[in-house]
Amino acid sequence: MWNIPSKERMAKMPGLYETEHVPLKDKVVHLHFFIGGCDWYITEFDGEDIFWGFAHLGDDRCAEWGYISFSELRSIKIDGWLEIDCELEEYWTPKRAIEIDKIRIAQGWLSENDNPRKYSRDERLIWKEARNG
Repeated sequence: MWNIPSKERMAKMPGLYETEHVPLKDKVVHLHFFIGGCDWYITEFDGEDIFWGFAHLGDDRCAEWGYISFSELRSIKIDGWLEIDCELEEYWTPKRAIEIDKIRIAQGWLSENDNPRKYSRDERLIWKEARNG
């Protein structure tokens, strides 16, 4: 693995289940691992090997929250040489999940700046008729 996060950086992360009460949108992503079109966004760490976060494997249909093994991430190699990378601290600042486009889009969340459009009564009737008709 290139750019293995420091022990100090990982020690700043909440432990597993410490943010269980925090809504997914508001969970803070502390680390970002990537290779090719795949990304792992890390929110919690057990202090040894298990992360909890969001994995996006290049397609919104292959994206979910769950447990991620650090040792398994470190072992991934493509063509025997290309390894997973961790975004360096100077380029990655912890941010809420809703602020990360890949997570927000895969989860179907509106961005905080989006306001759902209010449709007029006529527009709703036209829409309903089009669906049923």
